[in-house]
Amino acid sequence: MATLLHGAGYRVVAVSDSQGGIHDPGGFDVPSLVRFKEKTRRIDATYCEGTVCEAIPAERVSNEELLALDVDVVVPAAIEGVITAENASRVQAHTVVEVANGPVNADADPILEAAGVTVVPGIVANAGGVTVSYFEWVQNRTGDYWTLDTVNSRLAERMHREFTAVREVAVDLSVSLRTAAYVHALRRLCSAIEAGGTSSYFGNSV
Repeated sequence: MATLLHGAGYRVVAVSDSQGGIHDPGGFDVPSLVRFKEKTRRIDATYCEGTVCEAIPAERVSNEELLALDVDVVVPAAIEGVITAENASRVQAHTVVEVANGPVNADADPILEAAGVTVVPGIVANAGGVTVSYFEWVQNRTGDYWTLDTVNSRLAERMHREFTAVREVAVDLSVSLRTAAYVHALRRLCSAIEAGGTSSYFGNSV
C-alpha cells in the first residue's frame, strides 16, 4: 500500500510493522524502506542509492502513536481491531482507509463519524483482491488469459465504479460509507432475487 501511494505522488510520512514504526513529516523514499525491510526484516529509515543504503533521521513511534499522528489519511493495513472506542478519539486523520480486514471496531465507528472522520470501509477499499480472484475465475472458465495491464485496467474501472456508487448512496441517504456499502449490496441482492422470480419460494405448489 505504501508503495502504491508513493508511486501515485502521496507523501508517506509513517510506516510500521507488528513491532512498531517510524515517522518523518518530510516523508520517506518508500522503495528504499521496502528494500531494507525485505533484506533485514526490519523497518528503519533508510535511503538507497544503487546498492548502498544509509540510515536517515526519523522518529520511532509505536503502532498506537502512529494511528494518532496529525496526517490526512491513516491506512490500517495489517490486523483487525486496531482502532477502538478507547483510541478513536485520538485519530487526527481526516480519512481512515480500511485495507486490513475489520481494523475499525464497530464501537469506534460512531466516535470517528462524530469527529468528522471519513472511514472508507474494507468492503470497498479491500475488495481488490477478491475482485481479481473473480477475474481469474472468469479467465479459467473461458480460457481467455488477460495481460497484467488488462487486469489492472478492469480492476481500476470496477473499483472506481463501485466506490462512486457507494458514495452516491452515502450522500443521498446522509449515511456513512460503511452503511452505504451495505445498502448498495442489499439492493444488488434484492434485484438478483427479484430477477429469479418466485417459483423457488413455493416449490411445486400451484
